[in-house]
Amino acid sequence: MTADTNPTMNNAVTDDHDLLQALLGINPDFGELCIRVCGEVWGKPIISQKIKCLITIALDVANQSLDGPGTPFEAHVNMALKQGATIEEIEELLLFTCAYCGFNKAAGAFGKLKEIRSRT
Repeated sequence: MTADTNPTMNNAVTDDHDLLQALLGINPDFGELCIRVCGEVWGKPIISQKIKCLITIALDVANQSLDGPGTPFEAHVNMALKQGATIEEIEELLLFTCAYCGFNKAAGAFGKLKEIRSRT
């Protein structure tokens, strides 16, 4: 098994009961749309679930989707951890985003990651 192979989930969206409930809890129609669309693209086989999670975290930094109700950063961090990513990998990814997204955006992500870690 490679480091990018997840031993438990083939689809980080549709196989995660807690995530499904959270998406449906935001709004049932919104949740079903997210599950259908995101479940389809997350189900594509070439890029591993772990790498997709890391890409998604980088997109959250670029889009500043870090705080507030319904924002995905914390969900994507949790997805990445479930897919075998380490905190150290996520931290290195956030350092990488400094160069391509901006230091201020990455600083906010580091702050949010620290907050997430303090709750676990």
